[in-house]
Amino acid sequence: MKKKRKIGIISGKGGVGKTTVTANLGAVLAKKFKKDVAIVDCNLTTSHLSLSLGMYYCPVTLNHVLRGETKIKDAMYSHPSGMKIIPASIRLEEMVGVDSSKLKSIISKLHKNVDIILLDSSPGLGNEALSAIKASNEIILVTNPNLPAVTDVIKCRDIIKSMKKKPIGVVLNMITGGRHELSEKEVEILTELPVIASIPHDMNVHKSLAERTPIVLHKPRSSASKELTRFAGWLVGEEEEKKLLSFLSRLLKWG
Repeated sequence: MKKKRKIGIISGKGGVGKTTVTANLGAVLAKKFKKDVAIVDCNLTTSHLSLSLGMYYCPVTLNHVLRGETKIKDAMYSHPSGMKIIPASIRLEEMVGVDSSKLKSIISKLHKNVDIILLDSSPGLGNEALSAIKASNEIILVTNPNLPAVTDVIKCRDIIKSMKKKPIGVVLNMITGGRHELSEKEVEILTELPVIASIPHDMNVHKSLAERTPIVLHKPRSSASKELTRFAGWLVGEEEEKKLLSFLSRLLKWG
C-alpha cells in the first residue's frame, strides 16, 4: 500500500517564495517522479497559487467546498505536468461563509484520489495557517537566509511541535551567497531543524512566473530547477534509490 502524505508548506512571513516552492515541488513530483500529487491553495485571504499557474478563472474552488456547496473532487483541476490543483477563490465576496476549520476533514477525503497532498498555507500564524497545519501530518518551513525571516521560522516551529506535527525541515530560498546571509549551519543552529534544500536566487524564476509556468518545466536546467528537483527526489526517497542503483551498477561493471 502506498504511503499517503499530507505535507503543509508554511512560512513565518510572506514574500519568501513559499507558493513558488509549492507549485514547483508539485510539478516535478508529478512530471519527473510520476507521483500522484495534488497542491491545495490554503491561503484563502490572499490566494496566488492558481494565478502563478495561469489559472485566471476557476468556477469551483476550495471556498465553495468550505462553504459546503460542493465536494472536494469537484474543485480539482489538472495541470499539464500531471499534478492536480485545488485553487482558492480570488474573489473577495467568496470569502463570506468560508470556515477554514473544516479544512482538516475536507483534506482527509482528498486522499481517496491522490497519494501526496501539498498544502500551500497562508503566511504567518493566523487562523488560516493554523488550519493548514492541523490538516497536515508533516511540515516544510520555507524561509530566506536572513535573521528576521529565520526568527519567524522559530515561532512556527514551536507552534508546529505544540500541535504534535512533524517538521521535516527548512527550505532556504532565494540564496545569493552574500556575506550578509545566514549560512545553512547558522540556520540549523537557530531553528534546531535540518536545512533540507537550499534554492539559489535565479532570475529564471521571475521569468517562469511571468510565463505562468513552474521553473522546473520552463527552465529545467536552471540552478533553481536542479535544486528543486533534487529536493523533490529526496522528499520521496528517489534520490537515495538512484544513488544506490548507480553504486550497484559500478560494482557490477568492475566485478
